[in-house]
This record gives sequence, C-alpha cells and structure tokens, in this order.
Amino acid sequence: MGKAQKTRQFIIEKTASLFNKKGYAVTTLSDIIEVTGLTKGSIYGNFRDKDEVVIEALRYNVDRLNQALKLAVKDKTTSLDQLLAFVDFYRNTFSQIMEEGGCPMLNAATESDDNLIFLKETVKVSFEGWQRIIQQIIQNGIDDGTFKENISVYNYTSIFIMLIEGAILLSRALNDTNQLTIALDRIMTIIEFEIKK
Repeated sequence: MGKAQKTRQFIIEKTASLFNKKGYAVTTLSDIIEVTGLTKGSIYGNFRDKDEVVIEALRYNVDRLNQALKLAVKDKTTSLDQLLAFVDFYRNTFSQIMEEGGCPMLNAATESDDNLIFLKETVKVSFEGWQRIIQQIIQNGIDDGTFKENISVYNYTSIFIMLIEGAILLSRALNDTNQLTIALDRIMTIIEFEIKK
C-alpha cells in the first residue's frame, strides 16, 4: 500500500466512528480535520469531497460489522448453529454497537432517506450484503434438511433484519435494551417453531 492509499485509509478509519456517532450530515470538515490531525489539503488531496469520505466511512463501518458477523458464525458446523450464532452475535455485541453510535446501516439509512440522497445506493448495497449472509445460512439449512423446504428464505431474512433494526432503534430511543431482547427472543421462537424441521 502506497503512501496515498495509507493516508486515505487512515482518514476512513479515523472518521468512521465520528460519522456513526455524530451523524453523517452534521459532521463538518473541521471535525474531520480535528479527528485526523490532517489539513484540509490532505483530506481533499485524497477524496473528491466530503460526500466521498462519508460513503467510504459507511462502507468501512458496514464491512467491520459484516466481518464480525461472519466470524461469529464461521466455526459453526450446522446451519442451525450458524443461525443461532447470528442471534447470539447481537445479544453479545449490542453494548459495543451502542458505544460505537449504533448500527451504521440504520444510521445511514435514516439520514439518506430525506437528507443525504447520495448515500442511498451505498445503504441499499449494505443491506443487500447483510441479507445475502442470512439468506445463505437459511438456504443451506433447507438444502441439508435442517430447515423446512416450503419456507420463504427472502421473507424470513427480511423479518430477522426488520426485528433487529427496529429493536436497535427502539432500544436507543427508549434507552432500554429489553427491546432488543424481545426481538431476539422472537427470532429464536421463529427459528424453533417456523423454520426448523
């Protein structure tokens, strides 16, 4: 990795948490300069504009989340254990996710809906990547006979994501982690009584 690439990566890593905690729209160039210790020229020498920094910071945050999720299910040998590990991942990392400003996809989705329209496509791609991880686990379970054949992989994937994202939103808004517990318990019930053979 060359010097320019290292500087670019440094900026992304330093601003990722800042954007997720403070917000993508309200974070200013001065904030970016302060957190990186670099000059305006260094920032714009590596990025076209603030929008590009925002997109790359979101991608970095989402990639970190996806890598952690994949690691949580990696050593599980059955589809059922992988799906349960997915639920446990959110039980075990929720406080860390909150300390880092919440779910980066949820935060970006909220801001891109009405304000940062340029971010919409990156948010969409991020959610689609998350969907693929869960869909693959469920499909593998159908293929190996662990899960019922007549279930909708798409529908259950969507339900799981909606429950988790809605629970994270309510947990933050109400300052009550029970919201996530309720959602994850519901997912466990769905796995046990609707998906599993």
